[in-house]
Amino acid sequence: MSENTTIAKSTENARHEAALLPPTDVIEDAGGITLYADLPGVPKDKLNLHVEADTLTIEGEVSLDLPEGMEPSHAEVSLPRYRRVFTLSRELDTSKVGAEFKDGVLKLRIPKVEHAQPRRIEIQVG
Repeated sequence: MSENTTIAKSTENARHEAALLPPTDVIEDAGGITLYADLPGVPKDKLNLHVEADTLTIEGEVSLDLPEGMEPSHAEVSLPRYRRVFTLSRELDTSKVGAEFKDGVLKLRIPKVEHAQPRRIEIQVG
């Protein structure tokens, strides 16, 4: 394992499996946040998203199919899974999380709760 490999230890499961931290970008705007996580080699059916209270968990299992009888002579990724946990602001509406997964990139959109979003106040002429 190279020293550039980032590893997270899962404390929730009894096996304490090591996992790669997926590179993630988080962009905030007035309406909420958009999160992009790179999960190469993870098929949609092995991707798990979980929101509980103010915690978002992203987990994925790498599934690379090699032709029968072939073994890799070199592997840059030696861990078979990704895991990342985020603590979410209470300003975010976790009941309205939207998720898209395409070409190994997970895109999550989490809007702010309505009272936390900016709004325009009309001024009455009087």
